Amino acid sequence: MSLPLEGRVALVTGASRGLGAATAIELARLGAQVIITARTEGGLAETDDAIRARGLKGAVLLPLDLKEGDKLDALGPSIYQRFHRLDIFVSNAATLGRLTPAPHILPMDWAEVMAVNLGAAWRLIRSLGPLVQIAEAGRAVFVTCRQGRTPQAYWGAYGASKAGIENLALSWAEEVRGSRLRVNLFDPGPMATRLRATAMPGEDPATLHRPAEVAPALVELCLPDERRHGSLVSFNG
Repeated sequence: MSLPLEGRVALVTGASRGLGAATAIELARLGAQVIITARTEGGLAETDDAIRARGLKGAVLLPLDLKEGDKLDALGPSIYQRFHRLDIFVSNAATLGRLTPAPHILPMDWAEVMAVNLGAAWRLIRSLGPLVQIAEAGRAVFVTCRQGRTPQAYWGAYGASKAGIENLALSWAEEVRGSRLRVNLFDPGPMATRLRATAMPGEDPATLHRPAEVAPALVELCLPDERRHGSLVSFNG
């Protein structure tokens, strides 16, 4: 029996740990050839090891700083040159920045949060969008969180970046409505990740969902028979 993503190519950003790594493993489990990106090659190698340890097809490792716009612009052509296709794009990478009152946000902190969380998504839509739009069942998923919709004290920069990515992704969804491409937002809720531990240092991670528990719900949005489009899907495990 063939796997649902057999022959498909998927790219996942922020795949060295957390939800990105768990999503890459789940996509590979369902048959996809996974391209994984993050800043650290060591973290990507760990994700690849976890994929191979399950007897799955190894990932393509792509160490990449999402603040390097020229490299993001070249990503789509590079993927096309190697694979001649891209079926799935998961925009997962994010940086927390400093949690601070809005008047205290430093220009360098604002610039980094916006570049990684929002600017990179825009550049990747430009670079990868043409590929997923011509795919037989193109899928794009953008990971978001409640701070993008419910402003919270001290989360101004991070929340603004997530509000921006939600608006950008849903605008794109409207633009491609009627095509084969499906574009959706995914809110995993609180998870036991390094980013969450930094933001909530007193929280017991044992009370939170693990990324491996959440990833299958995200990957559902990547399947060829997925019909949801322009939706915000929240994990309700």
